[in-house]
Amino acid sequence: MYLGIDAGASATKALIVDRKGKVVSYAIVPSGINFKVSSQKALEKVLKSSGLSLKEICYAVSTGYGRALVKAEAHSSEIICVSRGIHKLLPSVRTIIDVGGQDSKAIRIDEYGRVLNFAMNDKCAAGTGRFLEVMSNLIGKSINELSRLHHKSSKPIRISSTCTVFAESEVISHISQGSKIEDVIAGLHQAIAGRIFNMSSRIGFEKDVAFTGGVAKNEGFVAALSKKTGLTPLLPEEPQTVCALGAALAAIRKYEESISHAHL
Repeated sequence: MYLGIDAGASATKALIVDRKGKVVSYAIVPSGINFKVSSQKALEKVLKSSGLSLKEICYAVSTGYGRALVKAEAHSSEIICVSRGIHKLLPSVRTIIDVGGQDSKAIRIDEYGRVLNFAMNDKCAAGTGRFLEVMSNLIGKSINELSRLHHKSSKPIRISSTCTVFAESEVISHISQGSKIEDVIAGLHQAIAGRIFNMSSRIGFEKDVAFTGGVAKNEGFVAALSKKTGLTPLLPEEPQTVCALGAALAAIRKYEESISHAHL
């Protein structure tokens, strides 16, 4: 058995695969402010759900924002892990849009899942899950409610600010002027989709396109980004664990390499 741990800014994911790369179990826990604690919680949770003990894990690879703080045999970048994970799940994909809590990435891969090019936003909350989190708190609606209300919108409000702080003021202004909450939410989804589309356009879109990361579970955002790109995306069954899957697959490879070197 092999373990991948994705220590993301918002959530830590642990995933176990067998030697053929088949997912055995996974766990998702909030990251909080201590990656050592969250990774340990995720590990305990995934071991419990799989019925395995730590001794049965041959090799572990960590990835994500806090990967250096996670106890594992090796570390790997999110770009590589997301690419490996999506190639395993959806081999036809050539472009990946990954939106997490604190960054967003656009990745072009070849038919073998190797990275050809990528663009990344990790300097600003706009265009990330954090942007939607701030806005959901501001308007008093849960992240889950955003998708439901998005589809009720008939006239999305244009959010012109590219900065989260200024966008907050803009949202407050629209609401105070009597704008419908669903139109504001749809406008927010369109705003984040526009920023991600602009970033992704730097590397170009090649079919098939997949959306991954926690924000890909927001149907309103997916609808907005799909409309912006003009493409129908492929969605993994659990978009939030794709990077952890890639780390677990890397663990298989690294373990096999260590065994072959040991026999030399």
